[in-house]
Amino acid sequence: MYAIIETGGKQYRVQEGDTIFVEKLGVAAGEKVEFDSVLAVSKDNTLSVGAPYVAGAKVECSVVEEGKAKKIIVFKYKAKKDYRKKQGHRQPFTKLKIEKINL
Repeated sequence: MYAIIETGGKQYRVQEGDTIFVEKLGVAAGEKVEFDSVLAVSKDNTLSVGAPYVAGAKVECSVVEEGKAKKIIVFKYKAKKDYRKKQGHRQPFTKLKIEKINL
C-alpha cells in the first residue's frame, strides 16, 4: 500500500515505515503531523486517484527531527569582466516517519 501526498509544493510517494525529508514544517520533534492532501492511494492493486485529493484519505506521520541540509555553494561570474559573487545556502528540512495511511 502506498500513497502520493503533497506538501511544500512537492509530491512524495510514501509507504508505511518510510522516512522522508520535506520542506520545513515548524513542528517540534516527537509530535504528530497529519496530511489530508492525498493525491492518490494504491491498495491491493487498485489505484484511487483524487480530483484533486482523495476524499477521506489521510497520512499520519511523526516528526523525527528538523534541521538544515548540507551547504551548497552558489558561484556567479562573468568571463573577462572581473565579476565574481559567492553565496552559500542551507535548506531547512523536516524529517518525517510515515506511521499510517488511512483510506
